[in-house]
Amino acid sequence: MPRRGVIAFMKRTEPEQLLTPAMRSVASAMARAKRPPFYSLTPSQARDAYAAGAGVLELPARAMARLYDFNLQARDGEPLPARLYQPREASFGQGPWPTLLYFHGGGFTIGSIATHDVLCRELSYAADCAVVSVDYRLAPEYKFPTAANDAWDALKGLVAMAGTLGLDVSRLAVGGDSAGGTLAAVCAVLARDAGLPLALQLLIYPGCAAHQDTRSHHTFGHGFVLDEPSITWFFNQYIRTPADRDDWHFAPLNATDVDGVAPAWLGLAECDPLVDEGLLYADKLRAAGVAVDLEIYRGVTHEFIKMGRAIPEALTAHADAARALRQAFGTG
Repeated sequence: MPRRGVIAFMKRTEPEQLLTPAMRSVASAMARAKRPPFYSLTPSQARDAYAAGAGVLELPARAMARLYDFNLQARDGEPLPARLYQPREASFGQGPWPTLLYFHGGGFTIGSIATHDVLCRELSYAADCAVVSVDYRLAPEYKFPTAANDAWDALKGLVAMAGTLGLDVSRLAVGGDSAGGTLAAVCAVLARDAGLPLALQLLIYPGCAAHQDTRSHHTFGHGFVLDEPSITWFFNQYIRTPADRDDWHFAPLNATDVDGVAPAWLGLAECDPLVDEGLLYADKLRAAGVAVDLEIYRGVTHEFIKMGRAIPEALTAHADAARALRQAFGTG
């Protein structure tokens, strides 16, 4: 949908009125819980708090035919824990599995394989593909550009190990939500530069801009799950100096060009500070001739993709993302 339609609608409507009844109920319950905001905690406390609440609104964990924990390796030799999801046993004569390499969200500071386990199971099952989820290293212990470097190293390492894992490197996608979407977008550019063909970049409300200066940051910066003080806190954990924000490995919108990168599926939340920069990145990709499939989920906030127990749009987004993966992999 054209962005001008969103802006026109916004002019006539108070932001809170855009929320669906289900999303409004979730937001109200979160406000009543009065949990301390992440920016009032230490990074370790914030990780624990996020992990404790990660599964509250998730669907029940779907059984997988194969779960395999292993390590990839960063360029400095440090292990990067990874988990392989396979939805069913391979049929007789079936070739290696098409694969999504997934990077979790969490502002480069929180989140893990465990906090995004249910989502990865759902994507694996619905898309009938393997999913590999990676624990890249987190800030502030590991500053920019460690997460971006780890993501790229994980992709290269997965390609090298694909044969032993039963994965098909000719049908490989990258994806992630929020900060993980940023890392996936960065990997798509680096893969283009390295001559590594990717079938798809699956970007769920990715961070794309250097600064929080879009209209949606002002409109949805308070009271919509992800607020501006938290975004600022996350980024201040990650960056070394303010100049890091302008590096395209932090802000893909600053990439010199995105010609020839992998086709993209973007799933954005309407009531999210990041929605405008997601739209801008979709525009940048389209202007470069990249095929873009854009979905804007109305009346929901950041993190909605992990609220399948309460938010119907999460289930729709799971199905839409799986459809995009199936099309990209040629599996119907």
